[in-house]
Formats: sequence, structure tokens, C-alpha cells
Amino acid sequence: MSSTLGSRQVPEGTLRRVSLRPGTVFLADCPARLAIDIISGKWAVVTLFALSDGPLRHGELVELIGGVSRKVLTQTLRALQDNGLVERRVYAEAPPRVEYSLTELGRTLEEPITRLTEWARSNGAEIVAFRETAEAKDT
Repeated sequence: MSSTLGSRQVPEGTLRRVSLRPGTVFLADCPARLAIDIISGKWAVVTLFALSDGPLRHGELVELIGGVSRKVLTQTLRALQDNGLVERRVYAEAPPRVEYSLTELGRTLEEPITRLTEWARSNGAEIVAFRETAEAKDT
């Protein structure tokens, strides 16, 4: 059995590395590039990570995430909704209650985001040290 890579047929089991050559996942019309565009916003991955423990209200997300304005969080949530990663549920209560949660598709990002978060925790100090060294050289 084979799969399609760009316009080429590739035998099963031969895909090893992502290539930047034409016909690969980084072409403008490739679904992988669309997915990367969706989650590459500054607050998208953080918002998805925040929702991984269950539904949250807008104010709870603002507090949990920290540093994001209500307006930017609203824009981020709408973009994630528009792409099927987040669900907005409005409860018929007085006052109305709105909660956000991951969709089934959004839940598929939990493992990659957790791995990225672990990488950031493990390597964050090294990145900060590199930046400080680079800034010191520039001054």
C-alpha cells in the first residue's frame, strides 16, 4: 500500500523525515500547513493547553492563562472554534453562562501540546541564557 506525498506516490513505511522540497507538507495549500497556521498564533497553544483539563469560562481562561487580554482571548477562541478545535456552549441560565471546551478534534492536540510544554520546561532556562548572552554581545 502507498500514500500520496504531494503529487508522488510513496510506498508505505518509507516516510522518515519531513522535507522542505516542493510536494511536501509545507506547501501553501497543504492541510498540514493550514493546521500549523491555526495553532501558531501566540495564544492558540496556550489556550488549547488550558482547556485540556476540561471546560472553562472566559474569565477563568483569562486568569489561568495570564497576560492575555479579554479581546485577544475572544479572538483566539473564535479562531479555534472556526477551525473545529474548540466548542462554545451557552447555558440557558440567568445570568447566561458560557463555557469553552476542546472538541474531539481539539483533544487530538493534547499529546503534542503536552510534549511541547515538557520540552519548553526542560529547555526554557537554556533559551533564556542564550538570549541574555546574545543581548550582552549586542551591547
